[in-house]
Amino acid sequence: MDKRRKRVAGQHKSYHPEAHVKDVDSKMIFKNSVLCSQFLRDHMDIPALKNVKPEDIEDVSRNYRAYLGVEFEADTVKKIRIRNGESTGELFLISLIEYKSGVDYNVTMQIFRYMACIWSDYAARMEKERKGITRQKNFKYPPILPIVYYEGKEEWTAELHLRDRIMLKEVFGECLPDFTYKLVRLHDYSNEELLDREDEISLLMMINRVQTPAELEELLKTEKRRIERIVKGTTEDILQIISAVIWGLCMKMNMAQEDAAECVELVKERNMGYLFENMEKMDIQAERRNTAEARKRAEIAEKKADEAEKKAEEAAQKLESMGKRLEESRKYAQEIERKVQENRSIIVAVAQKFGASKGQAAEQLAQALGLGDEEAEAEVNRYWK
Repeated sequence: MDKRRKRVAGQHKSYHPEAHVKDVDSKMIFKNSVLCSQFLRDHMDIPALKNVKPEDIEDVSRNYRAYLGVEFEADTVKKIRIRNGESTGELFLISLIEYKSGVDYNVTMQIFRYMACIWSDYAARMEKERKGITRQKNFKYPPILPIVYYEGKEEWTAELHLRDRIMLKEVFGECLPDFTYKLVRLHDYSNEELLDREDEISLLMMINRVQTPAELEELLKTEKRRIERIVKGTTEDILQIISAVIWGLCMKMNMAQEDAAECVELVKERNMGYLFENMEKMDIQAERRNTAEARKRAEIAEKKADEAEKKAEEAAQKLESMGKRLEESRKYAQEIERKVQENRSIIVAVAQKFGASKGQAAEQLAQALGLGDEEAEAEVNRYWK
């Protein structure tokens, strides 16, 4: 791996993952018509979908981005042409694929809103082509197949039926709307079950199953020859998606970016077997420990910096407070001095008014304020008029 690392490092002297490969999520995977057709054939037990082809699938998610105020934030709406033998009818199946990484107990109501939007839009388009058609007896709405693709490890405990989300369902019975959705839980499949299908969507699902080092070890033990066969026969756009998923796996396992970049290069070279062999040699646990230690050191440094900043702020506040007190003391001293001077001038003026001599005034001033003879005489001379 060292030789390859040198070559990859030479190609990526300043490595930026966003320039190397874009992040990809389940939504982006199912936007690919080939992967979506494989998913429907592999995981939907519906005869009409067993022969669905990529060209039969049209992504119409954009049509419903903000329809009737409802946002399709992380979902894909596909319009699928159903084939009947050699002929193709005008019947369309709209497949709504919802992605979840955790249990969402409101999923049935969320899907119900989506379905209402899709049917309302369909009716509006039909009315535009032929006014009044939706009020005719033979008018039918297209079927909608709601699918929840769930990647979380915990059990899916949300209700599968809309009616179970509504109060007093036993009282109102058939008056309430109802439907169920197809749940595809990724962790219900083993790597061997997925690999038996030998298609790209199953490979991606195998990779996305990995959430722990133990699961990574299990993935690396799968039959590499069969994985090689899948990758060598795939298209460039799907290869790019596989590369992005591998990058995501590396980041999930806290792998060093240099090693992750090398893994992605091996995928792009369609060398998955060599990739798995080298990933087996990597000490992922050590990488996780190193990352954890680095994170801990960073947290300690950040805490110390926060404490130093707090102490600096407290010191600044104390200095400011001290400065205010000094200024107040200076003003108080000035006020005292002013009053003292007023008292001296008043004593001298009163003595002079009642006919006292300067000597007598100095004597009174000395007695009243505790001044020495010379200071008292100087003050009398200062204020004598």
